[in-house]
Amino acid sequence: MSWRRIPAVLAFLCVLAPCIRLSTAAQQSPPPASAARILLLPRKIVSGERSTLAVLDVNGRLTPGARVDFSNGDRVTTDTTGRALFVAPLNAGVISAVLPGHPGRVYTTILSPTEAASPSIEISAAPRVASLSDRFELSGRSFCGDADANKVTIAGLPALVLASSPTALVVLPPPELDSGDSSVVVSCGKNDSPRFSIRFVELTLEADSSPLAPGDHRTLTVRVRGTTAKIALEAHNLAPDIAELTGGNPSRISSTGGENNTARFQLAGKQRGSFVISIRLLPSQSAPRP
Repeated sequence: MSWRRIPAVLAFLCVLAPCIRLSTAAQQSPPPASAARILLLPRKIVSGERSTLAVLDVNGRLTPGARVDFSNGDRVTTDTTGRALFVAPLNAGVISAVLPGHPGRVYTTILSPTEAASPSIEISAAPRVASLSDRFELSGRSFCGDADANKVTIAGLPALVLASSPTALVVLPPPELDSGDSSVVVSCGKNDSPRFSIRFVELTLEADSSPLAPGDHRTLTVRVRGTTAKIALEAHNLAPDIAELTGGNPSRISSTGGENNTARFQLAGKQRGSFVISIRLLPSQSAPRP
């Protein structure tokens, strides 16, 4: 897999200039290992089996050369694709991993092989709604632990598997995908999952592009296309010294629903400078729908 930027979040950056959307940029140099900020680890792994993790920078770019330390003393380094294969410990239980020098641990549960065994691919949980520009998770059985050995197609288009284990996948939708309901199929080796459906939505962010100063109040409007249902969104303030999000950090709200489906986050300036806000669809999983 060639290196590419992963649009992990819908993000805006304002540097006393017009706000610009961090888009799915074309090929460019990968970020340095020191830029590693986000660790993607499958929620469940299987004792003695291979799994794949991924590391992103704050802008959602896969990050080569990033070290990941596990709580049992194991460590891995991401390869040129920004991912790393590892073998799950033999003892069942919970294990965590961290990017050295950065706060926040990511936890995963180690299952026994019998808990994960299945003669065919099963999808036990999938999101009913996912973002066109963000990763989503699938739970099930008989996936491939090597991310590239899985084949995930959405509306017939190939998706990118970022992280994987025999029981969990983290998937990025194909960039050509349109909003609306799409059929999804997962394959590993000669096994195919039953076909199921996910509704994909497009999130666009509108904000006043004038300079932010101390005491300024700004409304960030997220427009949702692809569904008239209310959806839950979460905003993270990545520059809390510059601005403050109303409702805390992170701040969670639901969209209005309806034809003009929108959500509005409020921001207050603390000091002059750049502010960075990332907004994501809150993940939720349920039994897949045909």
